[in-house]
Parts: sequence; structure tokens; C-alpha cells
Amino acid sequence: MVAMPRPRPQYLHHQVSRHGKTVWYVRMGKGPRIRIKATYGTPEFEEAYQAALQGERAPAPGKAAKGTLEWLWMLYRQSDAWRDLSLATRKQRENIMRPVLKGAGNHALSKINAASIQAGKDRRSATPSQAKHFVTTMRNMFAWAIDTKLARTDPTQGIKFKRSKKEKKGGFPVWTDDDIEAFERRWPRGTRQRVMFDIFLYTGLRRGDAAKVGKQHVKNGVISLETEKTGTWVYIPVLPELQATLDAGPTGDMAFIGNALTGGSLKKEVLGNLFAEACRAAGIKKSAHGLRKAAATNVADRGGTDSELDALFGWEDGQTSKIYTKASNRKRLATRAGAKLSRTETETSIPSPDHKVRGEA
Repeated sequence: MVAMPRPRPQYLHHQVSRHGKTVWYVRMGKGPRIRIKATYGTPEFEEAYQAALQGERAPAPGKAAKGTLEWLWMLYRQSDAWRDLSLATRKQRENIMRPVLKGAGNHALSKINAASIQAGKDRRSATPSQAKHFVTTMRNMFAWAIDTKLARTDPTQGIKFKRSKKEKKGGFPVWTDDDIEAFERRWPRGTRQRVMFDIFLYTGLRRGDAAKVGKQHVKNGVISLETEKTGTWVYIPVLPELQATLDAGPTGDMAFIGNALTGGSLKKEVLGNLFAEACRAAGIKKSAHGLRKAAATNVADRGGTDSELDALFGWEDGQTSKIYTKASNRKRLATRAGAKLSRTETETSIPSPDHKVRGEA
């Protein structure tokens, strides 16, 4: 069964058919049921929902001409490759493609080449993240199309990105012990800002997951949660430090980090903005993701293995955890090697170049 959003959109209902299929519909009072046929969570679903509130049915999408970019996109969105993506990734890619299809949806696939992809990337150069997501979206779609024999070439081949200054420096800066102490002094237990901070620090959850985690996810002192980005389940013990903060509150009804007015959960973008404000008030110019990196660094420095980090932080690429364990191993090796730098007089066996033997003039 598909989980209902919280809070539930007004007048939106669902039922499961005898075939196990979830059917969504809008019904106001005792009025007629207006069914929504679009996939739950997509922009088309939202459009149909808004139309139903006005007592209308969403217009049926036009049939895309075979061999066009829109035709390929429609088929891609019906594939297993698309369904395997997280809801957040699907929403992001739909937002990327909406203006693309509006301007070039009727273009033949044979006309989509490296030059057109590069032009699309260049048009988004003012926002590097959008440029990167655009190319990634097109690249994944064409990779699927080649595998299914719907396209012969990948027009994104050869499109590269220069590493940004942030990436060259290792991405989001990690919080130091001094940063953590400064935030805790500014926001003691009993404040909403401290609840945000301790959830990030003592769970290592991404912003989207931190926004929704609540008491319903805790059983026998362990948080069990399906992550938003990858759909991987993580199991995180509620440490005494975090429990003390949650006990002090304030917490929301269905999410620990609740809306100050309603007690309901926050959108991840809203949470990110609120946490950024709290950081600035504490004199810190770092992010929630930097706290996730601090948590991973702490686990690795205490001997955590790649497999342990993967399980705790929900990584599946087999590479991210190695970034932390490799850095931690280098620290330990450097510490051991540093002890070997000391060379006392009795340990020195090779004389320096200007050494003079006693008795020589």
C-alpha cells in the first residue's frame, strides 16, 4: 500500500483494488469521485489533483510522435529503470525535463546530438548544479534507450564538467569540534534548533530523511527508516545524547523536527533554511551535510569499517565509505610514522655530510 502523505492533501483518498492496485481519487463531501490516473508523486498527479478540486478532470496528455524526444521520455518514465529511482530523483528529473520538452519535445532523436546537449548545458551555466542535473538526466535516459534498442547513440558522450572549487576542496566542509561546541553553546537543549542539530549529528541522516523521522520510526531504541535518496533501509541506534535532546524537546507530532505552529513535519527545503539560520546565529558558516560528514568521519576514526559505514549511512555505491576509512587510515599511519621521525644521537647510524671525525683538523 502506498503511504499517505502527511498531512494528507484535502479531499484526497485512496483504496486498494482486489488486484492489489492503489487507486487515488478526489471526493468533496458526498460529491462524485474524480479519479486520478497519474502516478502518485509526479507533477502530473499534482496537476490532476488541483483540477479535481475545481471539479474538473485533468486533460489527457497528447500522444507524442514516435521517434521524438518526448516519445522517448514517456517510454523511459514507464520503465523499470525509472521506477528504480527514488521519488526525490524522479521529481528532480521531471522538473529538469519539463522546460526541455516544452521547447524540444517534438524534435527527432536523430537531431539530439552532442552540440544540442552542450548548448543546453551552457544555457544553465549560471547554475552549475542545474547544468549537471540536465546532463545527468539526459545521459541516464539515453543509456536506457541504447540498452532497449530505442536509440543508437548517446549524445551526452564527451560532455564533461570542470570540478568546482567546492569539489576540489572536498565538497561541503566538515564540522570541527570547535564548531560543534559553538553551536551547542548558542542552542542548548530545550530549543528547536538543538533538536535539528542533534538529529543531524547523532543519526547522520540526509536533510530529507531528517525532516520526516519521528517516534513512529523508533522501536526498541533503534530508528528504522527507508531513505529518500536511495530507498535503502537504515537502522540507527538512538544514542543517549540524542535521547536527552528529544526528551527536552520541543518535538513535533509526526516528526521530531516539527513545524513550530502546527507540529507537523517540514519540507526538507524549509528545514535546510531554518538550520542555516541557526548556524549563522551561532557564527558558523557550514551546512547540515557537513554534519553528516562529521558523523561519518567520527565513525571511521573510531575504527568503523566500509561495510559498517555503508549500513549506517545508507550508501550503496561501495565507494563513499572508502573516502572516510581511507582518510582515517592515513591519519593512523601518519601518527605511527611520525613517531619514527625522532632520531636520537645513539640511533643515528649515517653521519651528516658536514660531520667531522674526532681528531681531524
